[in-house]
Amino acid sequence: MILAEKIIMLRKRNGWSQEELAMRMGVSRQSVSKWESTASIPDLDRILKLSEVFGVSTDYLLKDSIEVPDTVGYAEEEENTSGENTAGRNMVGTMAEEKCQPRNVSLEEANIYMDLVEQTAIKIGAGVAACILSPVLLILLLGLAEARILALTEDMAAGFGVAALLIIVACAVAVFIIFGMKLEKFEYLEKEPLDLQYGVAGIVEVKKERFETTFKGCIAAGVALCIASAVPIMLAAAFNASDIVCIYCVDILLVLVAVGVFLFVWSGMIWGSYQKLLEEGDYTYEKKLQNKRNDNLSKVYWGVVTAIYLGYSFITFDWHISWIIWPCAGVLFAAVVGIAEMLRRK
Repeated sequence: MILAEKIIMLRKRNGWSQEELAMRMGVSRQSVSKWESTASIPDLDRILKLSEVFGVSTDYLLKDSIEVPDTVGYAEEEENTSGENTAGRNMVGTMAEEKCQPRNVSLEEANIYMDLVEQTAIKIGAGVAACILSPVLLILLLGLAEARILALTEDMAAGFGVAALLIIVACAVAVFIIFGMKLEKFEYLEKEPLDLQYGVAGIVEVKKERFETTFKGCIAAGVALCIASAVPIMLAAAFNASDIVCIYCVDILLVLVAVGVFLFVWSGMIWGSYQKLLEEGDYTYEKKLQNKRNDNLSKVYWGVVTAIYLGYSFITFDWHISWIIWPCAGVLFAAVVGIAEMLRRK
C-alpha cells in the first residue's frame, strides 16, 4: 500500500473529509487531493504532521511494505481529544473491519461503473422528468375543452389525457427497470466496505474534482427553477387571469420543475458514483451500515407515499397540487429514519 492509499484509508477511518484533514494539516483541500491522487507527495514536515494527526509512525506512512499501522506515543492523547463522535466512528470502523472483508475494486471495474453511470444518469433523469410532465397534456386538454377552444368534450379530453399520462409513465418505468438492472451488479458499492486497487482513488478524485463545478451549478440551477416555477401562477393570480391562462401557468410550472429535477437526478447520480467509490458523504462505511438497517423501512415508506400520490391524484385530478407530496415526503423520511434510529438504540 502506497502513501496516497494510506492517507485515504486513515482519513476515512477517522471519518474526516478532505477539507477536515486539510484544516488539521494547515494546507488547502487541493493539496490533500493531490496527495491522495499521487499528483504530488507531501514534504518531510508534512509527513511528520500526518504522523501526528493520524497517530501512526512515519515508518508506516513511508514504507509501502508495512500494511498494519504502528501507533506512536501520542496516539492515545489524540484519541482522547478527538471527541466521543470520532471515537465512536473509529470503534464502528474497527468492528466492521474485523467482521467484514473489504471488497476489492480494480481500475477496470471502477471505470466500467463510472462510464455506465454517466450513460445511465441522463436516461434515468429523463424518466423522472417524464413522470413529472405526464399530466401536462391532460391538464392542457381539459382546459382547452372547457374553454371551447378544442372541439372535444371534457370526457374525451380526460380520456386522451389519461391515456397519454399512462403511456408516458409506463415508458418511464420501463427505463427505470432496464437501466436499474444494469446498475444492479454494482449495488455492493453502496453496501460493502471497499478496498481500491493502486491508482483507482487518484483517478476517481480527479474526475470528481473536474465534475464538482458542474454538479454545484446543476444543484443551484435546479433549486432556482423549482422556486421560479411558482412565479407564473402567482402573476396569473395577481392579475386575475382567465382560467385558460392559469392552466398554461400550471403546465409551465410542471415543465420547470421537471427540468430542475432532471438536473438533480443527472448530476446527483454521477456525483454519487464518485462518492460511492471513495466512500465519502452518504457512503461511508458507518452510513452503509445504517442504510442497510433502513432498507426495509425505505421500501415500505416510499411504496405507501407512491400509493397516496397516485390515489389522491387520480381521484381529485389535482395534479398541479399533488406533486407537493414528494418534497414533503422527502423531508418526512429523514424524520422517520431518525426516529427509527432512536428506537433501535433504546
